[in-house]
Amino acid sequence: MCSKQRRRSITTTSQPTQERLRQFFKTLNRFMLLMWRLGFGSYMNRPELSGRIMVLTHSGRKTGLRRQTPVNFAIVDGEVYCVAGFGSGSDWYRNLLAEPQVEVWLPSGWWAGIADDISDSPQRIHIIRQVMIASGFAARLAGIDPLRMSAEELAEASASYPLIHIRRVEARTGPGGPGDLAWVWPWTTSILLMLLLFRPKSRRLRNIRGSRENL
Repeated sequence: MCSKQRRRSITTTSQPTQERLRQFFKTLNRFMLLMWRLGFGSYMNRPELSGRIMVLTHSGRKTGLRRQTPVNFAIVDGEVYCVAGFGSGSDWYRNLLAEPQVEVWLPSGWWAGIADDISDSPQRIHIIRQVMIASGFAARLAGIDPLRMSAEELAEASASYPLIHIRRVEARTGPGGPGDLAWVWPWTTSILLMLLLFRPKSRRLRNIRGSRENL
């Protein structure tokens, strides 16, 4: 009886809580995408903190426009896997079903690939466990402890999570990849330093006089 109650407490997330988590991750995703574009993506991949995060580039199923979504991932036996943590209704997952040709930004490089839903794989629970471990705090926010849960508990908790395999087919180079905004922060830093160094003398004198008066 206690075991059943424990499983229910692990797997049940109220609708308001899900919506709050969805909004939180939307904000986090914007930040993570910016970090990748500024060239800091590899440094942000910390399993014990933010988790392993790649940027998935996909095509809008209605518009055909290029979309980018940061998602947690794991590499298992040399292959890239991720899950749709908000279920089959996730926009990026539905886009993959309509157009499986994607690109991924990984700490090891930029790749063109093919996305395939392998939710029925006999290795599903093993792979999902690895993705959850690599997701850092994200899994725990969803009520999942991949290091302690049994295979049965994990299967129940992740029953609504589609499992996706990204088969890498070609390394990519050129414009439009990770770090495409890396030029921004050196320029911004230089401009701020120049403003500090060449600010009006009168203001600097007032600051010096004020410091002396305080002494």
